[in-house]
Amino acid sequence: MRSRRVEYSESTRQALVASAVELFTKRGYAGTSLDEVAKRARLTKGALYHHFSGKQALFEAAFDSVENAFMRKLGEIVSAPGDPWDTAIAGLRAYVRVCLEPSYQRIVIHEAPVVMGWERWREAEEHFSYGLLRTTIEVLINNGELEQLPVETMARLLFGALSAGASTIAGAADPRKASAEVERTIVRVVEGLRVSEAPPRVVESRSEHRSRSRRR
Repeated sequence: MRSRRVEYSESTRQALVASAVELFTKRGYAGTSLDEVAKRARLTKGALYHHFSGKQALFEAAFDSVENAFMRKLGEIVSAPGDPWDTAIAGLRAYVRVCLEPSYQRIVIHEAPVVMGWERWREAEEHFSYGLLRTTIEVLINNGELEQLPVETMARLLFGALSAGASTIAGAADPRKASAEVERTIVRVVEGLRVSEAPPRVVESRSEHRSRSRRR
């Protein structure tokens, strides 16, 4: 059994991260102070420094929290029982809708590339959303739903398209309209990679073939 001290330490950290997510979402990284984060969590600044080395470390924890929450939801959608194609498209649509969530928009899309640096942000994004996308594509290929193209290449290209779509939504004057356009476009792109079913082959009998030849 875990000690009360460990449980208290974990609950303290969670309270600080939850406070940080709310404040970073509302005010951004530059507009949020550690004093405000600690105060909102009803903790001391010393407690904050016990868990985090500074503001950037706290931001990265907030980023991880937001990503984990949304990726867990998407993972449940794409791994749900049912037709693999339908669940994959449902997951794709759900991801586009996630880009409308204020915490995801502000922390993951807007702030993270600046605060964490481009390379660190891309690395973190690959750890979360890219892995889920690659697994989904592999399942669809194995089930004969998608063309037999290289999994890694297809995943990289679609991941780039989704990332661009997320940025388009977050930077749009009308995010909901942009979301609908991105969703419609990305679904159409994926449908273009789907294996089309060949029409059933009709096998003629020899007599039918001779009869048709005479009519010619």
